[in-house]
Amino acid sequence: MVGKAQHGHPRRWVGAAALALTLTLTVSGCGSDSGTTTGSYGFPQAAQDDKAKITVWVDADRSSAVDAFKKANPDVQLEAVTYDGSANGSNSFRTKMQLFDRAGSGWPDVVFSTQNNDAAWASQRSNGKQAFAAVLDQGLVAKETLDRFTAGALNPCTVEGKVYCLRNDLAQVVLWHNKALLDQFGYTLPATWEDYQALGEKVAREHPGYIVGAAGDAFTPEIYLWSSKCQANGITGPKTVTVNTGTTECKRAASMLDTLIKNGTVPTVSVFSPEFVKTYADKVLLMPGPAWYAGAIFNNPQSLNVPKGRLGVAAPLAWKGEEVATGNVGGGTWFISSHSKNLKAARKFAEFVTTADDYQVNVAPGYPAYAPAADKWIKKQESSGYYATDLQAMVKAGPQIWGGWGSGIFSQEAIWAKTVTPAIVSGKSLVGLLPEWQTAIKNQAQVDGYTVT
Repeated sequence: MVGKAQHGHPRRWVGAAALALTLTLTVSGCGSDSGTTTGSYGFPQAAQDDKAKITVWVDADRSSAVDAFKKANPDVQLEAVTYDGSANGSNSFRTKMQLFDRAGSGWPDVVFSTQNNDAAWASQRSNGKQAFAAVLDQGLVAKETLDRFTAGALNPCTVEGKVYCLRNDLAQVVLWHNKALLDQFGYTLPATWEDYQALGEKVAREHPGYIVGAAGDAFTPEIYLWSSKCQANGITGPKTVTVNTGTTECKRAASMLDTLIKNGTVPTVSVFSPEFVKTYADKVLLMPGPAWYAGAIFNNPQSLNVPKGRLGVAAPLAWKGEEVATGNVGGGTWFISSHSKNLKAARKFAEFVTTADDYQVNVAPGYPAYAPAADKWIKKQESSGYYATDLQAMVKAGPQIWGGWGSGIFSQEAIWAKTVTPAIVSGKSLVGLLPEWQTAIKNQAQVDGYTVT
């Protein structure tokens, strides 16, 4: 449950205050290409100093990770710099690293990003400069550590078979529901997307005003289209992508949304808008959405504020006759700089914030990507007594994230927000918009240097 503040979705829901934070550029230099030698970890390394201070870039919501590390490791010299985490597609992480590349110094040792697509560029040389991201699976991080991440969790960090980052948390899509309302209305939880649509049509007839989802956010395709295995984002290599929104998998999800948007059970308003909270605070029956929705919108006094004992979570929905495949909406990533002069301390920090109970279990608001921590985190959440069901559906959903939706440099959310959201808000059919969406994806991918098939 990655939300913000107490909840803390590390990717999307960053408030205006966090976005307005001034990015501090006074960071420790880590040397340039000319002072490096190829080390045992498979990338050019700067001369190492195990006592050198490391600089860590985090967004505001990850400041607690720094605090936890400092408390557990008082001997490590560390300077924390707060930046926006590249939230909402700001691309600040990449832009600043390019500046440091040109200067030949200034790179931070560890960087947190709210995005899942940064490995696509951070793993590649840029303008003749070495890749920013250190390769992690060639000895820098132990194989046994990498193997303990939830199956598929490191896919966004893996480029051409090498791992370049560690996932902070997962944002697997599950089916949130108000168990009290379901019982009151005499409804049964849907098991398939076909059941889901049928229930949405029934709700529109019998309980108008109640909703079963929302489609007003830029990450809407990651909830519905990704879960339907729509081939809109098939990253097949560092610079190759397959885009085909005309498939049955795309059309069925779009058709379902068209029906439910039209009958009012899936409104086209953002779940973070005042309008959504005012209109639907006690009207959400079902809500397909990421793990972090629990803290971001449900158990949040500034949002829906669902009372204790009502919120339940169920397994992701499958299309009839198919295995479950679910989407993913966020989950942050941690990078170690290949320029770091103290890889030992940088590794210690990155491993701590992704695997240690002191942060991931005791402090972190989101579902840990590191499986041992996730098990303990779930038990802690269940012991709170807030939920109407256990949270095991979330555990099962982690490895069910469909691998056919890749992590390219370009932002699918930015494309959707510009091309699709205004159109469906104005009443246009999503099925009818699929060709336009495909063209927009193709154009943006080509601008970013991708070969599109």
